[in-house]
This record gives sequence, structure tokens and C-alpha cells, in this order.
Amino acid sequence: MKNILVDCPSDQSSRWSAHNNNPPQYLTLKLRRPAIVKKIKFGKFEKSHVCNIKKFRIYGGLDEEHMILLLEGGLRNDHIPETFNLRCVAKDATTSLPILYIKIVPLLSWGPTFNYSIWYIELMGQDDPMYTSGCLKDYNKLREVEIIRLCLKHFRQQGYDTAFKALQDQTHVQLEHPLISELHQCLVINGDFEKAEKFISDCIEEGLMDDYLNRQDYKHAWRLQHVQGFAQPGNRGGHQLVMDVKKRLIYLFGGWDGFQDLSDLWVFDIKDNYWTQIFEHSEQFNGPTPRSCHKMVFDPVSENIFMLGRYLDNSIRTTEYIKSDFYLYDTRARTWLQICDDTCQVGGPQLMYDHQMCIDVEKRTIYVFGGKVLTPRSVNASTTSEPEYSGLFSYHIATNTWTQILVDCHHPTASQPDVLSIKSRITHCMVFHNKKRKLYIYGGQRGKEDIHDFITYKVDTQTLEILNRHPNSNGQTGSTGNNNGNGSSVSSNSGSSGSSNPPHSSDGKNEPSPGYTLRATIDCERNEIYVFSSLSKIKDRRDIHHVDASNSFWVYSLDTHQWSRIYTSRYNPSSPDSTKFDNSRNNLMEPCPRYAHQFVYDDMAKLHYMFGGNPGRSTTPQLRLDDFWILELEKPKRDEILKHCRYLVRKLHYEEMAKADPYKAMHYLRHQIAEVIDHSNPEQLRNFHRLASLLFKCDEDIKTEERPLNTLPLGGATTSMAASTSANEDKSLTEAECSSDMASTTDDEVCVKSEDNTHAPDDLSMESCSSSTTSGISDAASSYSAYRKSGGKRSRHSYIQELRARRSFLFNKLVQLMPSNMVQPERNLSDFVII
Repeated sequence: MKNILVDCPSDQSSRWSAHNNNPPQYLTLKLRRPAIVKKIKFGKFEKSHVCNIKKFRIYGGLDEEHMILLLEGGLRNDHIPETFNLRCVAKDATTSLPILYIKIVPLLSWGPTFNYSIWYIELMGQDDPMYTSGCLKDYNKLREVEIIRLCLKHFRQQGYDTAFKALQDQTHVQLEHPLISELHQCLVINGDFEKAEKFISDCIEEGLMDDYLNRQDYKHAWRLQHVQGFAQPGNRGGHQLVMDVKKRLIYLFGGWDGFQDLSDLWVFDIKDNYWTQIFEHSEQFNGPTPRSCHKMVFDPVSENIFMLGRYLDNSIRTTEYIKSDFYLYDTRARTWLQICDDTCQVGGPQLMYDHQMCIDVEKRTIYVFGGKVLTPRSVNASTTSEPEYSGLFSYHIATNTWTQILVDCHHPTASQPDVLSIKSRITHCMVFHNKKRKLYIYGGQRGKEDIHDFITYKVDTQTLEILNRHPNSNGQTGSTGNNNGNGSSVSSNSGSSGSSNPPHSSDGKNEPSPGYTLRATIDCERNEIYVFSSLSKIKDRRDIHHVDASNSFWVYSLDTHQWSRIYTSRYNPSSPDSTKFDNSRNNLMEPCPRYAHQFVYDDMAKLHYMFGGNPGRSTTPQLRLDDFWILELEKPKRDEILKHCRYLVRKLHYEEMAKADPYKAMHYLRHQIAEVIDHSNPEQLRNFHRLASLLFKCDEDIKTEERPLNTLPLGGATTSMAASTSANEDKSLTEAECSSDMASTTDDEVCVKSEDNTHAPDDLSMESCSSSTTSGISDAASSYSAYRKSGGKRSRHSYIQELRARRSFLFNKLVQLMPSNMVQPERNLSDFVII
């Protein structure tokens, strides 16, 4: 155990080893005193080792028996130490999280049959009592407030109104925002459904549900753009698109048509829906020669297009051809200019292809990263040297100067202490965030290795960070730091960072899979990165006829550090058209899977444009596409959530009305509920028709056995009532909301399950039937009288209990849509009581 306190990478015995690799195996560290631990560093053996832990979890807390998850990640199987960020703040995201115990739980070693080994652990943070004593005080105060709020929630939901008021008056702790309490009063206590509707409508109008809507996944819609006129670019792949957002223009250059490289330049006018060919052969007008696998960026300040790189066949990779020419196209004057015939001679990159380019408009700087370098040595078939990869370069437009920022990790100078290095790659994607001033680099390939890293590079401070694909519950990223060597570093004198390396999405993991040509765009206002994953690499096959061949579209939120897959399109062999097919899942026309396509984003209209590509048909390898698609992403709107909330409120009102006055309820169903139903939606229409059966249901006394005191959960996740419901309502809303919607169950299920699971036994809560008005249901007397006149047989107490339970259940569903800092705690007091 003491071995991990000393960093001896050359000593085989300087480690902690588990007895076997069968979980649970863990290592618990007790600190000398409570501390705020911000980072953890893992040292390693001097070379790769089968006992290195591939996946792990780290827990921490003040009590050895009660710890929370601080990190989930993994180590690379190499000799480079890795440093990870730990969760160090409480749930409120402001109070520091003090811990006394840290538990490291290995989950998987790099050698599946070998035991786990930890070679060295170093914790970084603050344990000075002058600092931590205040943190402990704040943390305990936060815990005390949360305990009181849990009690308040429990008292209110069980009808202990006297206890609720006494605790709130004595502690001055509020269960929730006064607005939410007002909703509870009008919905649960008073049963004023119309006022509750008006209240919800005001909340939505004021934007209180906007955060909820923003957390929902996008709904996507592809449409094939049918352009005006006959002139338009032909079939191609490996071309480039750039967009002038201000003038609503898209420029296209070059590519490979299946037989030859092209040098034509086109512009598409979005407003007029029209393609115009500017040059058929740009080289005849001082422009670039035919090429593919090049890259372009558009400078909105000068309205110039910059172009760099190309692919050359082995047969012509001679010294005279292998020059990295750099071109500029002036969109105003419609003229080409060769800035440099070989950027390698002026401090820039060598000729390469499959690289990435981004522009920092504010600093007038272009960044170029990755790509495979073409050298004359490639002509010699006997050459066994590994391929060369290009590092990270910057080009300053105003001064026409190149700077190499990072060299490739295998570059001859990478081992020098003053040289910064990075692991270069091809088929990756890169975008620049102009507000955060960071480059974001995802995925790629290097030889036969698939690279899953998601890297950020802060251009002003030269700081590199590897985003963790398994964020902890607080949404923090996993590893960070200034690193060195093997693509994980920027600073030559500090330990490197790493991140977990889980399987790709082809087996269901929630991240894009490595593809041949990942395409990415960014929306700096929404803080989102969009990645279009092309044909996946499956046993080095590019055949779209393979069962796993697909394209998928992903969104990465920079706020939550989470991936969301919006859709996946798979090859349909029955499709008569190679450019599009009918997706059987949603009956929408979508582009067929492809690679070597091109993708641009209009951040004003929030639309993506895609042109051409290689469909990967093994029977017709020369086939390239010329289809032009528009992708629109849309999240649920305010009017959708308002309509759904109105349906939930009116549905409960109708259920209560059906027991007391079926004739009035029938009129309410035909008018008030019908107007909030989407009659074109079969799912909603089917649920609407089911509601009519409540008008004819006989009410019988159903005796229930006594059961433990259950607190109604927020969203119904922890009681059997929630398990009896399912989500067949509005598919545009989240499962968390819809999974508890009782409209999808049969009418018998609704009534029986509600009675069995929502009301407490007679000797619990509600004090007495005679005090029902003061203890919570102010309209109970008239409602119960009408219920009895209509033939109802339940006791007054049982009726009121069910009434309150149903209203509370709806209230809990509605507050899920509000900001979390305004509503009651998500957990329940009963969650912590196990007998």
C-alpha cells in the first residue's frame, strides 16, 4: 500500500496490486485531515503493462460508508503519467466538497485476465485548516438545509400540514420558490385547474421552461434541395465547401469525380436557389490545379477564401510536384492569387492531405492541424519508414507569416525539452470557438489505430485539455493539464493528461464512432458542436453494403459535456436511388450513407448544407454523388410544451369530473380536451379515445392491504405507481416526463393502480376525514357529494386521499419542467430509510 506513495516507474514491485481481477476490488485512502481534492495523478511503470487499469471509478466523502462518485475514467496503456480533474464542488455547483476518504475502484485491466495494479497516486488540492474549516462549515450547512427540505417535501405530500408549517416557521427554510408553492396551492389544494393552466402558461411565457426545452434532443428534418436552372456541380467527393453567411453564398471547389481531380469553382446563392460556375478550370486563371482532399476557410472580414493541401497519387509524388501551394480567392474581385508556392519553405506545413483548417476571425489567424504528409520518399516502394503526419500550425493573415505551434509526437524534434508535441492524425474534425477561444479536435486515425480523443486547445495560453467521455455527475470533464509526448502534451515540464478510451458508438456507446471522414461544425451561441459521422471503419472495409454501414449525426454540448445522437441512417439495399432512401423508422427521405462528402453550417438560419460524396458502392467504385441536402434541427417549442401541459391538467380535471358528473365530463372531453389533442398524431388520438371509457366505468370499493408509507416521487421513479405507467404521449418530450403519463394505460389499470399505490392507509396522514378541508383539499365536500350522488361507493377519506395523490402526482410531473433551483428536491425522504 505504501508503494503507491513513491513514484518509482522502473521498479516492478513499487505498486499496489489486487488479489485478482474479480470485482469488487478497491483501494481506500484516508487523508490526514479533510481536504478539497481537485486532481488526481496516476503514475505508471516505465513501459506499457497488462496490469494497468483501463477503466476505473473514484469515490470520495467524509464518511467511509457514504461516498459519492468523483470521477469515472480510464488510463492509457503506456508509460506517461495521467492527471484527472475530480469533482470538488457540491450539487449546488458553488460550495466546495470536502472529503476525508478516497476510494479507487478498478473495473477493467488492459490484460483482461490479469489483476489490477496502481503504481503511484498523487492528490492535488487544499488541506489547510484555515481554508477547509470554512468549507466544512458551508458544506454541513448545505446538508442541513437539504435535510430540512426533504422533510418539508415529505410532510406536504403526506398531508402533515401542521408539521410542515411548524418546521418551515422554525427553520425559515423554503421548500421551493414562492411561484411553485402558488402552483401547488391552486392545483393540489384548491383544485382550480383553470388557474393552474393560466399559471403554467405565464411560466412558459416568462421562459421558466426554456432550460428544459433546451435539454431536449433535436428533431431533424432532411430535405433534398431542387435548385433552379440546369447548371450545377457534377458528381464528386473530396471537394470543399465554405459559406459566406452574410451574403448567403456557398462556394464549392474541386474534388474527385471518380476518374479525375477537378478545379472548377462554383457559388450557390441561397436566396435565389441558383448555382453559378465561376471557373471551369481555375488553373487557367492563376488559380489552383485540379485537386481533392484539400481544405478551405472563408474570412468574413476580407471576404477571401484560403486554400491549402491536396492529395497526390504515388506515381507523381516527385520533388517538383510535392510543393505545398497556398492560394487565396478574392470573392469581391473574383480573382485567384497564389500566396506561396511552397509553405514548407516559409515556416509552414509540408504538402499534406486530410488535414483540418479553422479561422480565428478576431485575431486574423488560420489554424491547420493534422493530415498525412506527402514526401518524395513515398515513391520508393522499398521504403519501410512510417508515414509522416503534420502538426499544428498557425498562419497570420495580416503579416503573411507561418508558425509551428506543435510538432507531431514522432517528429525528430519531439523529444527535445523545449519542443511542444501532439499526436497528429487524419480523418479527424476540428472547429474553433470564437468566444471560448479554443480549438476542438475530435477523433481520427493514425495508421491502423482509431483515435477517440476529444481535445481542446486554448490558443491564447497554449493549453491542451482532453475532454473525458465519461463525465461525472457534476458534468465536469475528466482530464486536463499541460502535457508532453505521444500527443498528450503542450508543456515540456509537466505530467501528461489522459482520458478514458471506451468503445465507439457502433456497439451502443454514446459518442461518434471513428469514420473515414468526420465532418464537424460549431454554433458558438448555442455552445454546441455538430458532428456528422461517415461510414464507420469495419475491418478496413468501406463497403456500404455491409450491415453496419451508416451515417449518424451527433451533438456535443459544451455546457453539459455530453453527446447526443440525433439520428442514424443505414444502407437500404432495396432503395432504387443511390442518393436517398426512405427511412422506415420515420418515413422521411434522407441522404444515403456516404463519406468524402462536405458539410457547412449557416449559423444565422441554423441550417446545415451537404453536397456530394462517395456512397462506397463496391459494385461501382467510381460512383460519386451530386445531391444537395439541407438539414434542419429543431427542438420542442414553447407552444408544444404548453399544449402538453394543458392536456395533462385537463386530463386530470376530466378524470375527477367523470366520477362526479359523467354528462358534464363528456362535454368537457369533446371540447376542452379535444382542442389540445393533435388529431394527426395516431398515438395522441388513441389515448384520447381511451379517455371516453372512464364515463362508463363502475366505481367499486376496492379494499387495499396496508402498505409502507410511500412518498410520491418527482416524476414517479421510485414507487410502483410509476412503474405502472408508460410513455405513449408526445414523443417530442423526454422519457422522464412521459414515462409517468397514465394516459397510456388502460382505464382499469389507471383506476386500480392509482387507488392501490397513491393513497395511504386509513391510520396514516390527512389527520381525519372531518378535517380534510384544512388538511389539504378545499373542494372535497362538494366534489365528494357529487361523487356519491353519481353512484360512487368509496369512503370520504379514501376518495380524498386518491384525489390528493393524483393531483400531487401531476404537480410533481409539472415541476420537472421548471428550473431545478426553484423546485422541491428530486429525492425523497423515504429513499434514505431502509428497514
